[in-house]
Amino acid sequence: METESNFIIQRMNQLLQERSWTIYRLAKESDIAYSSLNNIFIRNTIPSVLTLEKICNGFQITLSQFFEPDTPIIPSSDMLTSEERDIIETYRKLSKTDKQLFNAYLDGLAKRNPDL
Repeated sequence: METESNFIIQRMNQLLQERSWTIYRLAKESDIAYSSLNNIFIRNTIPSVLTLEKICNGFQITLSQFFEPDTPIIPSSDMLTSEERDIIETYRKLSKTDKQLFNAYLDGLAKRNPDL
């Protein structure tokens, strides 16, 4: 149990350092009370699975990525939103002609809004 606890705390610290985050920032990103999260670090305790899932969501990683430190983690700026994933899924279902039309439409929008 002690080894598991140490690994989890060490991994959380590693992810905090990689992002230059504080425990407070992680609490906000994870939607966990700061006091609860801080107690995990102070008492060196293992968080519940639900809490660990929230922590992973805050870091925008999967539980698998959390437990496999050698797995490359996609920077949050490169992660897709659910809306972006929906667009990609819809795009994949389009015919070749419809994909060309969609691309032409996006090009037109980009030219109309050069800040995109």
